Amino acid sequence: VTDGPVGARGTTFAGGPPSMCAPCGTLLAATWDPALVEQVGQVLGREAKAKGASVLLAPTVNLHRTPVGGRNFECLSEDPWLSARLAVGYVRGVQSEGVACCIKHFVGNDTEHERMSIDSRIDERTLREVYLVPFEAAVTEAGVQAIMTAYNRINGVWSADSAEILALARHEWGYDGLFMSDWFGLHSTVEGIEAGLDLEMPG
Repeated sequence: VTDGPVGARGTTFAGGPPSMCAPCGTLLAATWDPALVEQVGQVLGREAKAKGASVLLAPTVNLHRTPVGGRNFECLSEDPWLSARLAVGYVRGVQSEGVACCIKHFVGNDTEHERMSIDSRIDERTLREVYLVPFEAAVTEAGVQAIMTAYNRINGVWSADSAEILALARHEWGYDGLFMSDWFGLHSTVEGIEAGLDLEMPG
């Protein structure tokens, strides 16, 4: 028994107990296999339970919009349909183990450059037919239990303050789960509460 991952010569690294290393989102998407991704989700759900975690901050379903996106590896793909199909499998797998998924980042957070200040200007048709597709599928088909808002503005309004965006999930998709902010991603008190944000993170 060791107190950390075992090295090549039997030594242990500093830190906590060993953890499973799952393939990144882009690699999962490269399988084009929702059933396989659901199995990976089940394993991740069991791993989260073993660590005493009740919520997994995943999957990330923002779309690849630039080849130099710093977190592209974490997201599934540039294709909204593929991202939706795999998000459903992922969420079903994790949540079948009694662990909630928190899908992120809602919505239009598709660049690392100035992502905490950028204003994503997206017309309604593009928003609905491209950017919202994976989120909607995760809500309506997989019953995702939590959604994390994004750092960016959406058409001039901070994501966590956007009554229009949060209400879309609540009223059109029937979402009844938790809305949480990204870490330090809330820019208000009243506006966030009125928009329907449930939890400011961290703290």
